Amino acid sequence: MRLLDRYVALQFLRIFLVCVLGVPLIFMLIDLADNINVFVDQDVARLQVALHYIYQFPYQSLLGFPIAALLGSMFTVAAMTRHSEVTAMKACGLSFYRLSVPILICATLLSFVALGLTEVVAVTNRKSIEALEPEEARSETIRQFFVYRGDDGFVYKARQLDTRAGQMEDVQIERLGTGPDFPTMHVTANTAQYDSISSRWLLQDGWARRFYGPDRERAYEFREMLIPHLDESPEELQARPKEPDEMRNAELGRLIEATERSGGTTNQLRTSRAFRIAFPFACLVIVLFGMPLAHSNRRGGAPTSIGIALGTTILLLTFTRITEAMGAGGALSPAVAAWMPNIVFLVAGLLLFARLRT
Repeated sequence: MRLLDRYVALQFLRIFLVCVLGVPLIFMLIDLADNINVFVDQDVARLQVALHYIYQFPYQSLLGFPIAALLGSMFTVAAMTRHSEVTAMKACGLSFYRLSVPILICATLLSFVALGLTEVVAVTNRKSIEALEPEEARSETIRQFFVYRGDDGFVYKARQLDTRAGQMEDVQIERLGTGPDFPTMHVTANTAQYDSISSRWLLQDGWARRFYGPDRERAYEFREMLIPHLDESPEELQARPKEPDEMRNAELGRLIEATERSGGTTNQLRTSRAFRIAFPFACLVIVLFGMPLAHSNRRGGAPTSIGIALGTTILLLTFTRITEAMGAGGALSPAVAAWMPNIVFLVAGLLLFARLRT
C-alpha cells in the first residue's frame, strides 16, 4: 500500500474501532436502565446480569457495524476536507475517487467480518438469555412432560426426561407429512436411552406407524429403533428450545426445509436468513453513501457529521424494518426484501459520487 493509502485506512479503522466498541456499550447501558427494575424485582444476581450483557456484546456490535463504518468514513473524509488534505491530494493529481479506495476496501473486509459474526451471534444470543435463568432451573436434571421440536420437522414428546441417566420415558415422535412421498409418522416407545458414542437416542419397546394416504397405513412393532434425526444430548434437550434467531445458518436452513415439507409457511424464516447475509454488507453500502456527503459538507464540524451519520443510519434501519415486515408477510420475496435497502442506498451513493467535483 502507498503511504497515502495507509494513512487513510488507519484513520478510518481507528474511528471505526472506537465506534464499534462504544456504540454497543451505549446500547447496553440504555437497556440496563430500562430493565434494572425487572432485574431487582426478580432478584437476578449481578454476575448473571454481567454475563447476560457480555453475551449480548457480539449482537450489539453487529448492529453497530453500519453506524461505526459510516462514522469512520464521514469523520475521515470530513477531517481531510477541513484540513485541506483533499485539496493537496488533488493538486498532486489524485482524484477523490482514488482517496475513497482504501476506505472502500476496508469497508468490504469489515462486511465479511460482520457476515462471520452472524454465526457467533446465533450462539451468544441464546447464552445471553440462559444467563438470566434462575440457578435452580439450570441445575435441574429431571424434566416432566418434555416437548421438543426438531429442525427436521419431527416433534418429540416424553413424559419424563432424566438428563443424568440419559433416559426418556413414554416417548412419542410425530411428523406431519404431505403425501406418499413424505408420509405422516407416529412413533411411540416405552423408553429411549441416549448412546453417548453415536450421539443418538435408542427407542425401546414401541410401535411405529406411517400414513401414506387416507386408506394407506403401515404399522410395525419394534424392540429397538435408532432415531437418526435426534442428535441433541440430554443436556441440550433439557434447555429451552431454540428460537430462529438463536440458530446458525445451517440449523435455520434445516428448519426451513422441514417446515416446507410439512406444508408450513416459511416466508418469515427465509426473510430472516436472507437478512443475515444482506445486513453485514450494509457497511460497504452506507460508507459509499456517506463519503460524498462528508466531502460536500465543507463547513460542518463533528456535530454535523454525527447528525448526518445518525440520521442516515436511522433511515437505513427503518427502511430495513419495513422491508423485513413485507418479506415476512409475503408482499416481497425474501431476497428482495433483504437486499432492497442496500440497493437503494447503493444507487443513492453512486449518484452522489457521480455529482462530486473530483
